[in-house]
Formats: sequence, structure tokens, C-alpha cells
Amino acid sequence: MTLSSSLNASVAGLSANASNLATISDNIANSETAGYKRATTEFHSMVIDSGGSLYSAGGVRVSSHRLIDERGPLLSTNNPTDLAVRGRGFLPVAAHPDLVTEGDALQMELVTTGSFRLDAEGYLTTTDGAVLMGWPADAEGNIPDLPRDSANGLEPIQISDSQFASSPTSEIQMGVNLPATATEAGADGDPNNVTIEYFDNLGKPQTLTVTFTPTVPANGASNEWTMTITDDGSAGAVMGEYTLTFDDTAGQGGTLASVTPSAAYPGSPAYDPDTGSFDIDVAGGTQTINVGIGEINDPGGMTQLSDVFAPSAVTKNGAPPGTLTSVEVDANGYVRAYFDTGINRVMYQVPLADVPNPNALEVGDNQRYSVSNESGAFYLWTAGSGPVGEILGFAQEEATVDVAGELTNLIQTQRAYSSNAKVIQTVDEMLQETTNMKR
Repeated sequence: MTLSSSLNASVAGLSANASNLATISDNIANSETAGYKRATTEFHSMVIDSGGSLYSAGGVRVSSHRLIDERGPLLSTNNPTDLAVRGRGFLPVAAHPDLVTEGDALQMELVTTGSFRLDAEGYLTTTDGAVLMGWPADAEGNIPDLPRDSANGLEPIQISDSQFASSPTSEIQMGVNLPATATEAGADGDPNNVTIEYFDNLGKPQTLTVTFTPTVPANGASNEWTMTITDDGSAGAVMGEYTLTFDDTAGQGGTLASVTPSAAYPGSPAYDPDTGSFDIDVAGGTQTINVGIGEINDPGGMTQLSDVFAPSAVTKNGAPPGTLTSVEVDANGYVRAYFDTGINRVMYQVPLADVPNPNALEVGDNQRYSVSNESGAFYLWTAGSGPVGEILGFAQEEATVDVAGELTNLIQTQRAYSSNAKVIQTVDEMLQETTNMKR
């Protein structure tokens, strides 16, 4: 009968509004939880076709789901490895290796934000035991090509806080002015030296000595020098010797006119006029350094002017061993280790995972999500490419909860619950009246 259907519909309404109240209370309770995605409850009517003049109430049913694709405001922090995703995508994480049973594989989970810090073992982990995952870089800081539809190439990011790193010297630029008067007839012919420190592959300091010896003619000026490079790390061996000739014409006077390997050392590396440099093998041939002296007729390179010997701009790269000072993640997901010598090294790259239906991800504790059949398979993108956004350091994502809106929903839910209870009370009174008709 219709009274019974009204009673059943109101009971269903009480249950539905109780479910709605549960989502509201969960949202309000987690309004300060970083990365929390608000839950919603949707009401769906149940219509029973009575087929006659009497109407039977079908009631209501509810479905609850979490709006994972919503993004909360970003909050600045003081920790460089507090990470948040600006835009679409998820950071890959896994349970701390110490929490995984021996022999079991690490299972990738997804988060949109996390406060990661180096633990005692050097893992970038959160306080709840989630370790950030990334692709490991090779010795040159390059990321190899790895599958994007699988987590097999990902590893827990581990960087020891006692790690040392050095950067061998691979490039030297020499800006030297040689005195023009030293190549004139009657000059003393004394050589000039430039000593350059470099760092070998083991981070040890070594020395290159560049000797410039003028060619003194019997008459006039030769405008010619012999440049000899010796390596202290190779027991003083000659790495190369070159004849430098300088231009003395109007407009080009004092610039390099030609650079040729000396006949005394025919094995000297060839000079490349397009780059103004040559490569020398130092420290027993285990390290190559590109030495730049300037292009032909380049006033910014090596010059021969006036009567002054001036090594004005001798620069090099490389650094001695240094200790780790900080770890940062840039917008493209590169995890860089910074050292107190001023160098940095790419250690890993964190990709961003994307799925076709983020709201269908399986929800776990601590704002972690797992791929489900309904969400679709994941794909790993380089941050800042394709459909995914960027990774921000010094930031965390706040909850997507609007407390004022939740409190408004709370009032509406309370009124709806009371109204359903009132219907039950009314039906009870009507049934009582029906019972009284028998008396």
C-alpha cells in the first residue's frame, strides 16, 4: 500500500542523508589535510511504476565518490622537496623498501602532493612511509629511454646526505694578450707562461702549463709564437705544440691569423677554426679537455698587441670534491643534488603519471591512489609535456574543501533528515488512525 511505500521511502531518505552527512563530516575533518580530495554524495530517485491510479513511493539511493581531478590551492613552504603538481598528473610513490616483505615488488601508487625529506637511508620519503619514485640518471646526468606504460624503470629515489661529488674539467678558455714587441728583431726572446689548474676524473687538482715562446727574426717582426702545453698530471709530458701567427693588417691587426701544429710535435691535436679550439688528452689519456684560444681574426680571442703580456680571461669548468648541501626537484622533474663547491648533478627524473579517468582511481590511505579497471591504464609523461602539468618544489597542495560550502550542505542535510523523520512520524500517526478505526 502507499502508506508502506511512504514509510520505506522516508527510511531510505534517512539512510541517504546519513551517507551525505558522512561525506560532509569527512570533508570538514580533512579541510587542513594536504592533498585531500573532497568526497560528494549524489542522490538518485527510485521510481516504481504502479500502473494504476495509486502512486507508490520508490525512495532514494545514493552514490558517493571522490573528486580526484579537482586541484586545491598551492601553499608555499620552506622545504625544497615539498612537491605539488600544478595541473594534471600524479607523482609516483611506493611504500618504503623497509616496509615491503623481502622478495615482493614495490607497488606504484599515485599522489598529487607530498612533503618528502631524506631519511636515515637517503630515501626521499614522507612521514607516512611513501617514497618518491623516479628514473635514475647515468653518470653524465642523462635519463635513458625507458618504457612509459610500465613502472619497471622506476626506482625509489635514494641520495646519501654524506655523498661526495666532483666535476672533472672538460673545457678551458684562454684569453691572453701577447706583447707584439717580443717578436721584433732585437727582442730578448724570453718565454711567457700561463699556469692553469684543472681537476681530473678523481677530483684531484692538476696543472697545465702553457708556454708562449716568441720567434725573434733578424729583421723586422715575425708576429709568430710557439705555444707549448705540458701536463703536470702526465709527468710533465707535452700535450701539444702549435705555431701561432698574428695578423698585422689594418682592421685585423693583433688577431690570430693562423694556428698550425708544430713540426716538432706532429701528434698535436688539430685546431678547429670553426670553434677556435682543440682537444687535448691529459692525465695519461683518461680525460679530454677542450682548450679554446679563439677563432681566426676574432678580437675576443687570443691577441698580440702593444708590449704587455696579459692573461686577461682564463676560465675553466670543473670543481673539486664537495659534500651534499641540498636536493631540489625542478619543473620538469629532474632531481638535482647540490654540493658546497657550487656544482649540481642530475640524479633522477620524476615523471608524472596520467590516467584517462582520474575520478575512478582506487582510493587508499594518506591521499594515495591506485590504478583500477575503471580509471584506465596509466602513462608516464615528462613533467611539463603532453597533457600533464609541472612539478613545483617548495609547495604543497591544500585540500579541495570549501568549509563554508560544506557547512551550508550540513544545514541542508540536517533539514532533509528532519523532514524524512517527520514523514515517518506522520505515517506512524496515520497507521495508528487506521488501527483505531477497528475500535
